[in-house]
Amino acid sequence: MIDYDFPLWRPPSEGDNLIIQATLGCRYNQCSFCSMYKVKTYRARPLDEVFADIDRAAREWPDARRVFLADGDAYCLPADTLAAICDRLAARFPDLQRVAAYATPFDILGKSPDEIALLKSKRLGLVYLGIETGWDVLLKRIAKGSTAQMEAALAKTRDTGLKVSATVILGLGGRRDWQDHMDATADLVNRAPPVYLSTLQLGLAGEVAPRFLERYGDGFEWQDDAGMLVELRRLVERLDPPAPVIFRSNHASNALALAGTLPRDRAKLLASLDAAISGNAGVRPRWVRGF
Repeated sequence: MIDYDFPLWRPPSEGDNLIIQATLGCRYNQCSFCSMYKVKTYRARPLDEVFADIDRAAREWPDARRVFLADGDAYCLPADTLAAICDRLAARFPDLQRVAAYATPFDILGKSPDEIALLKSKRLGLVYLGIETGWDVLLKRIAKGSTAQMEAALAKTRDTGLKVSATVILGLGGRRDWQDHMDATADLVNRAPPVYLSTLQLGLAGEVAPRFLERYGDGFEWQDDAGMLVELRRLVERLDPPAPVIFRSNHASNALALAGTLPRDRAKLLASLDAAISGNAGVRPRWVRGF
């Protein structure tokens, strides 16, 4: 089918969808916790290569309905380039419903409302954004920008109708700073809610762990599963967004899979968490978890 440039990453919800590599690597590639694209040098692929992959995929899977544009932050491409890719997808896949991509706050803030509207009209209406934390101190430790940039990007997506699926990393503040991490994250989401919100648990590949620990500073202590569940409970308890947020903890790294809509399902989610914290409900065995 397509000769992908590996490693290839995608969000869990894109697992059954067609993946087209519009870029290779990640243009930003500075997050201290992330090892996903360290073996790649970022480049935007020439349109003729992208179009050839689309044409090849259409011959093999002509009824594909959803497409994810890889790699790390394909939404960084100029709007006219993304529009051309979307046009090619629409021409080759008659049942095309949605195109999605990873994005950084800088990618979203760098697009005008008219450009976002143009891309939405061509079905690129969902981006995946790593919030990671709403605590400015921790965002700077992990080299992920600032809370002000995150909030501005989320507000812009609300104003323009661009759907965001955002992620938060449990354990990112360690045992010392978890409360600040969770409280500030809940505050950010309550001020600027994404459409979708999910969690994953911190995991560090060997090659990035030294930089993460160096930037964190004194005394990072890992949270165990019990600590992660307490973190998650505090987050869910404090989330009270003004618009419904579809919440999931279905990433393969999580000890406990949850699903609901906040704030409507808060009581149900807290009951599931309390059962797991008290030992009355099991968590996922470590051998079935991963990234």
